[in-house]
Amino acid sequence: MIAMELQKWILCFTFIVFHFAGLCAETQDSDLDLADGGDIQNELGASFPPLESPPVHFATENNTVVTAQTGSTALLPCVINNIGDGTVSWIRRKDYYQLLTVGLTTYSSDDRFQTIHLQHSEDWTLQIKFVQQRDAGMYECQVSSHPSTSIFVQLNVVEARADIEGPSEKYLKPGSGLRLQCTVLQSTEPPAYVFWYHNNRMINYDVDRGINVTTELSEKSSTLTITNAATRHSGNYSCFPSNAQGASTYVHILNGENPAAMQHGGRGLSWLQCSPSSWLLIAFSLIVLMC
Repeated sequence: MIAMELQKWILCFTFIVFHFAGLCAETQDSDLDLADGGDIQNELGASFPPLESPPVHFATENNTVVTAQTGSTALLPCVINNIGDGTVSWIRRKDYYQLLTVGLTTYSSDDRFQTIHLQHSEDWTLQIKFVQQRDAGMYECQVSSHPSTSIFVQLNVVEARADIEGPSEKYLKPGSGLRLQCTVLQSTEPPAYVFWYHNNRMINYDVDRGINVTTELSEKSSTLTITNAATRHSGNYSCFPSNAQGASTYVHILNGENPAAMQHGGRGLSWLQCSPSSWLLIAFSLIVLMC
């Protein structure tokens, strides 16, 4: 009995082993068939075109205009999308073709020119330090793609200057109030400070002399006020912003003088206001000359 049972188990085990061996063989044949089929498809010429890179695109608008004042730093923008392996160059287009920068390397002998670019950014800004009037003109931002493509940026340079409102000479009576307003014109940025001078003395903090200065840097404006003007307040007043040419005006405290005579420096028709004795002396001199 035991022998028969053992023989049954051996036969079952043998059957299971051969069954699984057959399944593995069929799986391998199926894989080979699929592989052969793939080769056949490839041999039939099934191919896929390579992925094309998107074209270079300038996010900065062509013919952008940038205005900078003399002495400041000008930033000419050039934002480029999909640059790929292209190289960015900045070129000055004036009366001649001048290569300024290639990549981050400056080729110009003028080291005021430099390309500003952060790694992985799309911004290739041209920086010009200490701008001068001769820097005004057209600049080209070019990408060395195939074919090369570019945009143009126009740089305008202005001369910032201060202006004191009103005539260049002002006339006041003693005890009157004086108000001088200095405004910075043609400035692309506010000044860091505005200094006021009376003749050669800086007076921004001369409160004890009756002078008060209020400056609004964001408004590019500064105001000097004197509540009770005296003869000591006569003289030349000048305002000097940090980033602009200064302006000046002359203040006269009359103290009884004739403004018309002062405007002509004491000359003009003021000689007509002579005393009777002076007139007699003048007449006698004329008679002597005529004889």
